[in-house]
Amino acid sequence: MNYAALWHEATQRYCYCLEPGRFLFRLQTAKDDIKSVTLHALDKYLPLKIRDTRKTIPMKWVASDGLRDYYEVELEFRVVCLRYCFELEDNAGNRVFFSNSGFTDTLPDDIERLFDCPQTLREEERFLAPDWASDKVIYQIFPSRFASHEEVEDKIWYQAPITANAALGGSLKGIIQQLPYIADLGVDVIYLTPIFYSNSCHKYDTIDYYTIDPTFGTTDDLVMLVDKAHTLGLRVILDGVFNHTSPEFFAFRDVVEKGENSRYKDWYYINKFPVCTIPMRHNYKCFSYFWGMPKVHLRCAAAADYFTEVALYWLRTAKVDGWRLDVADEISHGFWQYFRTQIKTEFPQALIVGEVWHHAPDFLQGDQWDSVMNYPFYRAVLDYAAEGTLTASGFLGVMGFQRGNTHNAAHHLMWNLIGSHDTARILHLCGENKDRQKLCAALQLLTPGMPMIYYGDEVAMTGAKDPDCRRGMLWDESRQDKDMLSWYKRLLRVRKEIPAITRGKTVAEEARDKDGLICVTRCLEDDEVTILFHAKEDTISLPALSGKRNLLTDNVFDGKVQGITALVLK
Repeated sequence: MNYAALWHEATQRYCYCLEPGRFLFRLQTAKDDIKSVTLHALDKYLPLKIRDTRKTIPMKWVASDGLRDYYEVELEFRVVCLRYCFELEDNAGNRVFFSNSGFTDTLPDDIERLFDCPQTLREEERFLAPDWASDKVIYQIFPSRFASHEEVEDKIWYQAPITANAALGGSLKGIIQQLPYIADLGVDVIYLTPIFYSNSCHKYDTIDYYTIDPTFGTTDDLVMLVDKAHTLGLRVILDGVFNHTSPEFFAFRDVVEKGENSRYKDWYYINKFPVCTIPMRHNYKCFSYFWGMPKVHLRCAAAADYFTEVALYWLRTAKVDGWRLDVADEISHGFWQYFRTQIKTEFPQALIVGEVWHHAPDFLQGDQWDSVMNYPFYRAVLDYAAEGTLTASGFLGVMGFQRGNTHNAAHHLMWNLIGSHDTARILHLCGENKDRQKLCAALQLLTPGMPMIYYGDEVAMTGAKDPDCRRGMLWDESRQDKDMLSWYKRLLRVRKEIPAITRGKTVAEEARDKDGLICVTRCLEDDEVTILFHAKEDTISLPALSGKRNLLTDNVFDGKVQGITALVLK
């Protein structure tokens, strides 16, 4: 038995409340090392001579990341405090008990040696995510390039490649006009990159957080957009840039003008006074060393209150449904804990999503964010389906790691993307191979979580890295790839019609590295679905699945997987 791989800690990551009276316990082991895992539990305070509260519950395998297996069990109990440990048997028949005191050959008879789960504490720490958000589909819009409510010449709108500050005239009214298109696509949530007053095209250097950028419209336009979106069953998420501001933001201007006498001097990380704003000679902390984005010091209570109030203002005024938070992992946990408390107290159904480009379980314990932009997923899809540098088993390993190390409440809220305003277009990264983009889209849309479609991907828009990935949306139908659009709509339709795809338990998964094949079977109650992803151009035979219906084509599967493709069999 590989003792070094065994891991559990009595914390919110491995022992947490799902709902009052129901708890989840998670254990990590070495891959293929363990034959069975059993949870032993009993009441901490009731002596056995008064009541025998002992429980013995088998745990189930839920995921593997290639190196480790993950086991879980859900247990219902109502006690002041539960004590527990794990019994493990390996494939050679060796047996060990794993408790708070380490490893023993027999079940510990001293209750103080067991792990501890106080019920009230865990219930009060419960990860309360918005009820509406699980497995919903997001559509990301870069407002200046998505749609204009005024006529724009084709030579301007469709310029390619495009420069960083090309003015195309995109507007909130333009988005309103295209809401029927967005709803017809089959998505559930619109995410708008920043719309507040700024001198840049991207608006990530905000001058005024309470003013809609005049090039986009007005507050009334945003209110109308949200209202009409809600009428169509769509939610709206705004982009909150609270990590840094524009140098023209009132507080930073005051610091530059008044120096140490400024009431806002603690809002920023000023190295010394007077403040120097000359590029490369600036003497304050910035985002990415760029002098034009001075970093906000959110450990300062006044600054924390100001930016939290900004978020509350737009939730109240425009009735938006949540916030995506820019560069969120470079801001302290303390601020996000405060931010969440203030937001959720008034708007418990508001979605809070952090931008982070790495695995971030420390932000996803129910006290800060609800979700993250899932860039590890993006990287895995790109490596497996677009570039072919990751094996099928390697891809399943990445997915297994996330499943085994992400809080269950967040697992179905992860923003699974295959492109964004910060990356080259997925078609470009696929070498303009549309079959590969279709496979990437299938991996994205046939996986649990909140897939985020970057505007235009559904009609095969292309473009290199920023700023070229931010071209004008292809509204001229002669420029759209109708076959790609049809593929996205089919994926979205099947995703919604077959809940087992996103909510089902994984009952079997197989990776054939030689064939580039991934096969996953999920089951929800009596509904079972098998999903196939094939990343190579040859044809392989799967006679055991012959006769099932492929829900993406409505044809009966003949047992052959041909070329780069994805299938949903039932």
